[in-house]
Amino acid sequence: MPSRAFTLAKDVKLLVLDVDGVLTDGGLYYGDEGLVMKRFHVQDGLGIKLAQAVGLEIGVITGLNQKPVEARVTELGIKHYVAGKHDKGPLFEEMCAKVGVKPCEAAFMGDDWIDLGAMKQAGLAMSVPNAMPEIIEVADWVSKRSGGHGAVREAIGFILDARGLKEEALKLWTD
Repeated sequence: MPSRAFTLAKDVKLLVLDVDGVLTDGGLYYGDEGLVMKRFHVQDGLGIKLAQAVGLEIGVITGLNQKPVEARVTELGIKHYVAGKHDKGPLFEEMCAKVGVKPCEAAFMGDDWIDLGAMKQAGLAMSVPNAMPEIIEVADWVSKRSGGHGAVREAIGFILDARGLKEEALKLWTD
């Protein structure tokens, strides 16, 4: 019998991601000049491209507004991006409406209190194992990998598998 999360994932048409702690390890790296650097995992990037190739929309909502994130989002072709905003619940709703899906047809992956509003509205609430306890408590699904270490790729694989799209995605990249 499929898990509750697997059943919920079958309807997901949009995956919205937090950045710090989900797409990155949550660390803020400062250079001598005050320049902020971020570390992204290449497997997460390929997972995003796989998802896009089979029609799963990807969005990003982040509380910080930083150039490295904007550069990564642009590089990955993510069209739905909101930066520098902390009230993620209403932003998640707006993003769903813009994409043309109901919140119950969307997933949100977060790791900290700022993500609770969006996670509670999402049809599938996803998280990472090193998230705050309150986040783990509301999550329908928790990755085995930590944020910034392939957790997003794992989440995408889970959704694609539930939707029956994993083989199609694999074929696009191996044929």
